[in-house]
Amino acid sequence: MARALALAERGRATTSPNPMVGAVIVDDEGVVVGRGSHEYAGGPHAEILALADAGPRARGATLYCTLEPCSHTGRTGPCAPAVVAAGVRRTVVAMEDPNPLVSGRGLALLRHAGLDVSVGVLEADARRLNGPFLTRITRGRPQVTIKVALSADGCVGPPGGRPMRLTGAVADRRVHRDRAAVDAIAIGSATMLADDPLLTPRIAYRPRPLIRVILDRRLRTPAAARVFSTLTAGPVIIVTEPQAAASARGERLRTAGAALEILDPGGSFASDALARLADAGVSSLVVEGGPTLHAALWDQGLVDRVQMYVTPAVVGPAGVRWWASAEAVTARLHDVCRTTLGPDVLVEGDVHGAD
Repeated sequence: MARALALAERGRATTSPNPMVGAVIVDDEGVVVGRGSHEYAGGPHAEILALADAGPRARGATLYCTLEPCSHTGRTGPCAPAVVAAGVRRTVVAMEDPNPLVSGRGLALLRHAGLDVSVGVLEADARRLNGPFLTRITRGRPQVTIKVALSADGCVGPPGGRPMRLTGAVADRRVHRDRAAVDAIAIGSATMLADDPLLTPRIAYRPRPLIRVILDRRLRTPAAARVFSTLTAGPVIIVTEPQAAASARGERLRTAGAALEILDPGGSFASDALARLADAGVSSLVVEGGPTLHAALWDQGLVDRVQMYVTPAVVGPAGVRWWASAEAVTARLHDVCRTTLGPDVLVEGDVHGAD
C-alpha cells in the first residue's frame, strides 16, 4: 500500500478535481506484477492501468489500491467490474470513496463477486494524500490553506500598506512550488491594492492553468492591475456582489479580462464564495492575504491548513500586524512541521487534525 500511495503522488497537480489514486498488483509469491497511477482528470484510472500492466498475471493476484474502485461510468468506465473480470482474488483498499456516486458500491460489487476485500490499510496516509478532494466532497468547499509571511516581530508589512519582501529566495521557491500544485490561489481586495501581485507560479512548472481569485465585495480592484497581464497563466475570478458588478467598475474589469462571480448579498460572503469555487471543481485553495480575510476565514471555521513563513526581518512597531501571533496559531494546529528554508522557517500544520 505504501508503494501504491507513492504512485498516487504522481498525479499531484494534474488529477483535480479527481482524487490521486495509485494501484499495485502483487502475485501469490509477493512479486509486483502491475502498477498504475491516475495521471490526469479524464484519463485512465490507476486500477485499469495496473491491470493492463499485469495482463494475465492479475488472475489470482492481490490488488492494493489507495481508494475504493469506482462502480459507475463517468468520463471513464467503472473500475470494479474490470477488477472482477481480470480474475483478481483479493483487494486491499486504503479507504472508502466518500463520493456519493461510489460510497461503498465498488466494495459491495467486489464482495458480491466473491473477492476477499480489506479496507483501512494506511487509511490516514490516504486521507492526507487526498485532503482537498475529501474536503470538497464532504464539506462542499475547497480545502483552504492560509499562507502568510511574517517578520520576526509579527508583521506582514510596513505601515501604510506598502509592499515589502520578507522571505528569501529559498522560501520563494517553495511558495511557487506550492502554487504549481494547487487548483487556485486567492487574495482579498486590500492585498490587491497594497501589493498589485501577479499571482503566477514563476519558478515551478505547472502543467495546467492556475485559477486566481480576488474576494472584492466593492470591486476596488483596478482594471490596470498587473494580474490582468497574466491571463495566459489562468483565469482571474473576482467574487463580488450584484450592486458592484452592475456598476461601471464591473464593466471595466470584465473588459480587462476578469470573470465576475456574483454572490447573493444576503449570505455569508466567504462561505458562499468557497461553495461557488467548489461547484467549479476547485478542490485546493491557498489564500495568500491579507490579515482581515485570514481572520474572517478562521473565525468562520473555514481554514483547514496554515502555512507561516517566519522571517528574521524586523518591520517595527508601526508595521501592519497579522490577525494573530504565530505562537497562538501554532498552538491550535495538529501535526506541526517546521522546515528551514534559508534564513526563513516554514511552520505549517492542520487545523482539524485526524478528522
